[in-house]
Amino acid sequence: MRAVIVEARGAEARVREVAEDELLTGVGQGGLVELDVLYSSYNYKDGMAITGGGRGILQSWPIIPGIDIVGTVTASEDPDWATGDTVVLNGDGIGESLNGGFATRAKVSPAALVKLPGSLSPERAAAIGTAGFTAMISVLHLADAGVTPESGDVLVTGAAGGVGSVAVSLLAERGYRVVASTGRAEEEGDYLRGLGAAELLDRHELSDELGKPLQKERWAGAIDVAGGTTLANVLAQTQYGGTVSACGLAQGMDLPTTVAPFILRGVTLTGANSVKAPRSLRQRAWDALAEELDLDQLDAMTTTIGLEDTIPYAEQILAGRTRGRTVVDVNA
Repeated sequence: MRAVIVEARGAEARVREVAEDELLTGVGQGGLVELDVLYSSYNYKDGMAITGGGRGILQSWPIIPGIDIVGTVTASEDPDWATGDTVVLNGDGIGESLNGGFATRAKVSPAALVKLPGSLSPERAAAIGTAGFTAMISVLHLADAGVTPESGDVLVTGAAGGVGSVAVSLLAERGYRVVASTGRAEEEGDYLRGLGAAELLDRHELSDELGKPLQKERWAGAIDVAGGTTLANVLAQTQYGGTVSACGLAQGMDLPTTVAPFILRGVTLTGANSVKAPRSLRQRAWDALAEELDLDQLDAMTTTIGLEDTIPYAEQILAGRTRGRTVVDVNA
């Protein structure tokens, strides 16, 4: 098998041939499932894993990065999965504490596997990946909390990135008026409007300076990938009874806010955890993605790279120079 390997803490990632019995290992619940990997995808976490020996993402070594897998079952110890099944796996520790998708083979736990919806090709499922899966969880959080298109504007931060792009598309498809926050409005404006954004907001309005604990009410809901000052300002601008789904920490893990938005405006802050999501939520999210996501828009926002490209690509994604979704064709 061929794989991207980070050999040790602080080591540089490299692509090499690996004996299956050397690294094809996993931790199973109810038996392991072996896969021929068809595609993976590239997420912000993967860039962090590949640079600087892991940047706090990697938890064991040697390890194969890649938090997404779309693959075909070649052997299964679990009765739910049979040889020939095409499956999707997002998170569940792969690419962090367990070997992940930047390889031609994988051995995984069946607990978080989802059968590929029939309407999606393997490549499109990889294009959706953890980013799209996370975006869908966040959209479901807003809808379940009672945020409707009639409630008012919904904000998406980091809108040109992987999570943001899919979130804008999904929300617009559901009829929400979407405000897309980005630091690249001039460069990405047409792209975001094409996904359905009704309005653009310069991210510096949210990220540069911490405002008052309560600010003008602007958002019925929000999907935030930034954290830090951005999330604090978003909460302070969320209208009474609104909901914010936090799903990233591009600006930082800190949250310099107060209890005011929660006590005085009844704002709800929820988190979209794609790593530990139960299978019921995974299946619900993937079924919704297959039904609702505009596949033409998905294709237009998708770039495909090969296994050898994953290492230099890391700096681009961490620097915010990528757009939309990136598929990794591990067999290219």
